[in-house]
Amino acid sequence: MITTTGTSIATRAVEASKVYGSGETVVRALDELSIELASGEFTAIMGPSGSGKSTLMHCLAGLDNLSSGKVYIGDTDISELSERALTLLRRDRIGFVFQAFNLVPTLSAQENITLPRQLGASAPPESWVQKVVEAVGLSDRLQHRPNELSGGQQQRVAVARALAGQPEIIFADEPTGNLDSKTGGEILQFMQEAVRDLDQTIVMVTHDPLAAAHADRVVFLADGRIVQELTTPSADLILDTMKQLGD
Repeated sequence: MITTTGTSIATRAVEASKVYGSGETVVRALDELSIELASGEFTAIMGPSGSGKSTLMHCLAGLDNLSSGKVYIGDTDISELSERALTLLRRDRIGFVFQAFNLVPTLSAQENITLPRQLGASAPPESWVQKVVEAVGLSDRLQHRPNELSGGQQQRVAVARALAGQPEIIFADEPTGNLDSKTGGEILQFMQEAVRDLDQTIVMVTHDPLAAAHADRVVFLADGRIVQELTTPSADLILDTMKQLGD
């Protein structure tokens, strides 16, 4: 098992396998993979196409089911939850940021940010939401709807929305994939600050070494298994590792 040095574990997989198909067409997306991801850290998951990185994130986030093995959010074994209990866990304890911004077009930026708080069973303190809103750096655009915002501003709103629900962990799937390099860098800086200053936990899937270099830890997958890990990574070191893996 790949473990962390953190004292608190945000999520972990234990001998996780995900198999598609059968017989000669079987695809083993995850192959008895075990990993722990610490709270209060920014972790990037990388690997060649077909390595299992997106499958791992989706299974950790409860968006897909394992074929065998276990996944935990904190101390909760999500593989044992009913569909309703899993839906509530995703709503109350997990935040999501995707490549597509997924904002509600009829709501303002501020309303999009506070939407999870309105839907949650127990709303986080108003002071927390205000802190997140201020961290977005869009105080003069909060009343604008998504179609009145740039792509970078929309993704900033999406990240803030994930934070506003005060989740235990945020999963980000290629969050800068639709952005230019400058805007993407600003979003990644914002995510770094959320981990450092707001004590958040972020797990990000990316193929971009520059994006992954913003993380505290980079985990590399190949053929559904963890094959390498870097801490305090640089873009050059990440790129060299990716070349060795054949991406």
